Amino acid sequence: MEMFVLSFTIFVLALFVGVELINKVPPTLHTPLMSGTNAISGIVVVGAIISAGSGGMDPTLASILGFIAVTLATINIVAGFLVTDRMLNMFKRKDS
Repeated sequence: MEMFVLSFTIFVLALFVGVELINKVPPTLHTPLMSGTNAISGIVVVGAIISAGSGGMDPTLASILGFIAVTLATINIVAGFLVTDRMLNMFKRKDS
C-alpha cells in the first residue's frame, strides 16, 4: 500500500508540473513541443507493446493495460501529427 501511495503522489505531482509547464509555453513553440511529445509517445508505444507481450505475474492484466496504453499513445501520435500538419498549413502561401 505504501508503494501505491508513493507512486500516486509522484503521478499527481508530475501532473501538476506538466500542466504548469505547458501553460507557460508561448504559442510560437507549440509546434516543436508537439513534435517532441509525438517522439515521447512513440517511445510509450514501444514500451506498451513490450508490456502487453510480457508474461509477468498476471498476463491478462498486463495484456489489457498494454493494449490500452498502445491505443491511447497511438491516438495521441495521430492527433499530434494532424494538429502539427494543420498548424504548418497555416503558414503556407495560398495560390491565387
